[in-house]
Amino acid sequence: MQQNATYSTLEEIQQRRDQLSEAIEQEGEQIADQWHSLFKKDEDTSKGEYIVSIINNGIMAVDAFLLVRKLMRNYGSLFGLFQKKDKKKRKR
Repeated sequence: MQQNATYSTLEEIQQRRDQLSEAIEQEGEQIADQWHSLFKKDEDTSKGEYIVSIINNGIMAVDAFLLVRKLMRNYGSLFGLFQKKDKKKRKR
């Protein structure tokens, strides 16, 4: 890549502009390919992997339920998390 190049004619400027636009277009295509590969879904998942993902999702759902239940039991509601609690009423 040329930096601090001196151009004496409009044709040289036009050639450089064309070179830069081609380079930008190629880099844009590379970025688009990488971006699409990030969100590409694996089609080759086996039955075992499918079952493992279902079990993992189930465990996360149960864990989230237990966390919400614990917070509601300790604070009365989810919105009670952000309120100050009196020390006299707190049970240990």
